[in-house]
Amino acid sequence: MAFYFYLILGLALLAITLPLVLELALLTAAALLPARRQSEESEPAEGFPLAIVIPAHNEEFLISRCVRSVRESAAQCTAKSDISIFVVAHNSTDSTAQQASRAGAEVLIYDDPAAKGKGFALRHGFERALAGQAKAILVVDADSIVSKNLVPAVQHLLANGAEAVQCRYEMESPTEKINARLAALALRGFNIIRPRGRERLGLSAGIFGNGFALSRNLLNQVPYGAFSIVEDLEYHITMVLAEKRVRFLETALVSATLPASREGEQVQRARWEGGRFHAARVWTGPLLGQLLRGRLRVAEPLFDVAGLPMAYGVFALLLALCVPIAGIRIYAIASLLVIAAHVLAAAASGPNFLRTLGVLATAPLYILWKLRLLPAVLLGSRGKAEWVRTNRDSNFRSIS
Repeated sequence: MAFYFYLILGLALLAITLPLVLELALLTAAALLPARRQSEESEPAEGFPLAIVIPAHNEEFLISRCVRSVRESAAQCTAKSDISIFVVAHNSTDSTAQQASRAGAEVLIYDDPAAKGKGFALRHGFERALAGQAKAILVVDADSIVSKNLVPAVQHLLANGAEAVQCRYEMESPTEKINARLAALALRGFNIIRPRGRERLGLSAGIFGNGFALSRNLLNQVPYGAFSIVEDLEYHITMVLAEKRVRFLETALVSATLPASREGEQVQRARWEGGRFHAARVWTGPLLGQLLRGRLRVAEPLFDVAGLPMAYGVFALLLALCVPIAGIRIYAIASLLVIAAHVLAAAASGPNFLRTLGVLATAPLYILWKLRLLPAVLLGSRGKAEWVRTNRDSNFRSIS
C-alpha cells in the first residue's frame, strides 16, 4: 500500500513539473546555438512611420524620465518625423498627463472606470495610433527607459518584414536585498534566455508587456483583445494560434527597476504569477487540443503556459527526491540539473557572474519566501485585471 502511495505522489510531482523541465531543457540548450546571421539592425529605415504607445496609470514620478528616454532614442532615426509618441493616461488621478505633455509626448486621456487594466489602455492607444499613418506600434512601460538604439533598431526590423518584435527586457534590483537580486536573476532567465532560445529555433520569442512592437498588418489580422492580468501572454498565444511569430531583438534594451519595498515586491510577484496560473487554466486545454491535432509548433507555448514558476518547480522536485522510488529520484536529479544549467545561463547573460553565483546560496530562503506568497498568488489567479500600481522607491521623481 505504501508503494502505491509513493508511486501516485511521485507521478503527480512528475506531471506538474514536466512542462517546466521540458521548456527549460529545450530553450536553454537552444540559447547556446549560434545566432542566425542578420542584417545590421542599426541601419536606418526611412519612410516607415512608427508610433510609440506608453500606457500609464498614476506614473507622475517616472513618466517624464520614460518619455525623454524614448525621445532620445527616436532622435537616432534618420527621419524623425516618422516617429510619434503617445502617452495613454488611463484612469490617472495624479499629474501623469501634465508631466508627459511637458516631456514632449502627445497625451491621450482615457478615463473609464469600467475599463480596468493595462489591456484597455493599450487598445485605446493602438486605436489612436492606427487612425494615423503608423505602420507599426512600439509599447514601452511608463516606469522604463530604453537604450539609444532601440527605436531605430525596432523600426529597421519591422521595415524589413518582421510582423512583431520583442526587445531585450531587463528588470534590475534597486537594493542589495537577496530576494530582489534573485528575482532579477529569475527574470533574466525568463526574459532573455528563453526568448533567445526560441529565436535560435525559429519559434515565436514571446512578448513580455514592455519593449514589444506590432505591425499594422498584424493588428489587422489578429485584433488586440487581451485584458487579463497577463495580457501580453494572452495576446501572444492568440498570435501563435494565428501562426504569427515574434522576433527577439537582443541588441536593443528596455529596462525597469524592481520594487524596492518588500510590500511592493510581494504585490508585483503575486499579480504576475497569479495571472500566469489563471492563463494556465484558460489556455492549457486549447493548446493541448491543437497539439493533438498535429500543430507541433504549439508545443513550446504549451510548455510555457503550463509550467510552474521556477521556485515552485524546484520545491516540487526536492519533494520528488524524497520519494523512495528510483525512477522518480532519477527524474528529480536530472530535472534539477536542467534548472541549474538554466540559472547559470541566466547569470552569465548579466553582469557580475561570480557575485551572482554567491547570491544563489540563499536560494532556499527565496523558495520559502515564494511559498509564503502562494495564498496571494492563488488569490491573484482569479484573473481580475485592474491597474494596481506597484509602489516604488520614493527617490524616483519626474524632472520637469
